[in-house]
Amino acid sequence: MKETISFLVNNQQVTLLTEPDRPLLWVLRNDLRITSPKFGCGEGYCGACTVLIDGESVRSCQTEVGRIKGRRIITLEGLSQGDKLHPIQQAFLKHEAFQCGFCTSGMILEVLALLQKKAQPTRSEIIKALDDHLCRCGAHKRILMAVEEAAALMKGGQR
Repeated sequence: MKETISFLVNNQQVTLLTEPDRPLLWVLRNDLRITSPKFGCGEGYCGACTVLIDGESVRSCQTEVGRIKGRRIITLEGLSQGDKLHPIQQAFLKHEAFQCGFCTSGMILEVLALLQKKAQPTRSEIIKALDDHLCRCGAHKRILMAVEEAAALMKGGQR
């Protein structure tokens, strides 16, 4: 049975009449036309569908929309300020930390969650945080450099 569900997405209030057991991924992509979270494995393993819910990284393919009432969701679309990219986005572009880009939005959001908890993570902490994000492009070294630079940028430093 459908329910009215309200929450914030990228600082915009959303109210939907929908089945509460629908995956958040499909609500974002199909109802709200937010396309950065991708359908990858559908099992929560690959990380392509990662979003932030109240600052925590969550697999949207495994999250029922009924569980997010009143909560705050951030997707890649919510990071930039107009034309100004977020420091993590800037660093990923600078280091070309992607090829096909399918996994990139999930990784960027995972990095944001990490950097909000720990401003200067070690390389092993970065690897651990991103370990559950599957990337077939082989950009892993550039991703690590981008995360290290983003941490410096967010702290006010320059690399």
